Amino acid sequence: MSCAEPPLPPDVLIEIWSDVICPFCYLGRRNLEQALDGFERRDEVEVVWRSFELDPTSSPDPQGPLVDALAKKYGMSREQAVASQEQIAAASEAVGLTFNWEQAQPVNTFDAHRLIHLAAKHGLGSEADERLKRAYFSDGEVVSDHETLVRLGADIGLPEDEVREMLGSDQFADAVRGDEAQAQQIGVSGVPFTVLDRRLAVSGAQPPEVFTQALQQAFAESA
Repeated sequence: MSCAEPPLPPDVLIEIWSDVICPFCYLGRRNLEQALDGFERRDEVEVVWRSFELDPTSSPDPQGPLVDALAKKYGMSREQAVASQEQIAAASEAVGLTFNWEQAQPVNTFDAHRLIHLAAKHGLGSEADERLKRAYFSDGEVVSDHETLVRLGADIGLPEDEVREMLGSDQFADAVRGDEAQAQQIGVSGVPFTVLDRRLAVSGAQPPEVFTQALQQAFAESA
């Protein structure tokens, strides 16, 4: 009885530093997905989500409306903060996303990132990132709350007891910190930040055609 050959590694690895409460990360994800949907070698691409916290010092407890937090952080008026979120909501709608900024609950995302790493262990890292982003942007969920994270994990097929065990420990804390240290090492100061095959970088929520060009270049160079 012969053994099956082990699967070949992907021709192109895409690593994305992202935070689950970063609106441009959600927009960038959709733009990359659109590029991949039209890319003939999509099956030869592996996407890995890397942790990045917009504010590692933030509280796990909601501190009030998103626009108030933005106004305080960036020294703008509340009216300016509202206008900026309305612009992002319009851009989100244009790519099929819903950004309910009035219900958004900005909180610490460390445990949400640990959940993504647990999900990646089960081959569900991308599903976890998507579910967490939708929970924050569309559903007004508190993505630091452990019971919420257990439920969201179950939504994508993770065992509830395994999620609870992870949240009650420091499991995957080193993985999150490792991603963040790597981001600092390569000079990532904002997200989304996408790296193809550890050599081609795409910064920001670029349009699909930019990601397509990067994919074409990555495959050409890998050949």
